[in-house]
Amino acid sequence: MSQLTVEIRPASSRDAAQIADVHAASWQSAYAGLIPHKSLRGMIGRRHAGWWKRAIQRGTSVLVVDFGGAIAGYCTFGLNRARALPQEGEIYELYIRPEYQGIGVGTRLFNAARTDLRNHGCDGLVIWALEDNDMAMNFYAGHGGKDIAQGYETFEDQRLRKIAFVWQ
Repeated sequence: MSQLTVEIRPASSRDAAQIADVHAASWQSAYAGLIPHKSLRGMIGRRHAGWWKRAIQRGTSVLVVDFGGAIAGYCTFGLNRARALPQEGEIYELYIRPEYQGIGVGTRLFNAARTDLRNHGCDGLVIWALEDNDMAMNFYAGHGGKDIAQGYETFEDQRLRKIAFVWQ
């Protein structure tokens, strides 16, 4: 009987191609129909394997879900970029390949990033999500996030509302 392992670990540059694949698949799944096609294709295209390799080599905090050797998801995080919010940590991105969603790996990745931020002295956490992204909104609310602020992103003259979820 073989054993399948699921590990949350820091990304290495050898993970770059798989992270780029996760990025493309999860963004297409999450944002097709929300973000205009041209903008979405451009954002996905910019995050190719080389971009991820450079980001990891520069020290960007990236955790991956290693599902038996296949990268099933990733998370980027660091200091809060919104100066108006007092939370010190921020999860910038948390994405899981569509075929791995709903089995708990997103929760494990979320918890690992929160722990890492706490271990680095960050008090509180913020995560932004597009309001029309029901899966993200439900995930963050279901994990105890309080929606306390809003902002907007513009894509090809389309203004989309985003919500800040916070944890103390």
